[in-house]
Parts: sequence; structure tokens; C-alpha cells
Amino acid sequence: MSDAFTVVCPCCNAKLTIDRELQAVIAHEAPPPKRTMSDIGAAFDALKSRSAEREERFRREMESQGQKGKLLDRKFQEGLKKAKESPDERPTRPIDID
Repeated sequence: MSDAFTVVCPCCNAKLTIDRELQAVIAHEAPPPKRTMSDIGAAFDALKSRSAEREERFRREMESQGQKGKLLDRKFQEGLKKAKESPDERPTRPIDID
């Protein structure tokens, strides 16, 4: 009689080797990988659509980064204008709160 036995997981088909004496899993064999695509043509089409999606996301991000400089410049100009209008007013520093 062996001290270990093998059990197949009903959910994922992984193989577990269990020791009788220790009552613990001593080895694990991962389940075989499942194919998500039925044929190579479907896989190629999925990759092409993902590629187009990545390109579109990259283009949108580049546009937003181009606008980011203008946005920061406008915020700076607005803050500068506010500081010139009220030079006596100083912003509250975190150290002043204590």
C-alpha cells in the first residue's frame, strides 16, 4: 500500500498527490491549457482587433498628452493672474495649520 494517492480536480482537471500519513498535498500538476480559439483564423482576427484597439488607445493618449501642456499652462497663467491681483494674500502652508 502506497503512502500517497492521486486525485483529479473536477473543476480544472489538475492532479493532486496527497500523502495519507500527513493528510496534505505533496505534489500538484497543473491542468492542461485550454484553447480559447477554435482555429488559427479566429485567433488571427482577435489579434488584429486587439492591435487596432491598442492603436486607437495610443492615439487618444497622445492627443490627451498634447492637450495636457496647454491645460497646465492655462492653470499656471490663471494662478499667476490671481497672485498679481491679490499680492497680500498668501496661500496657507501645511506647516501654518499646526
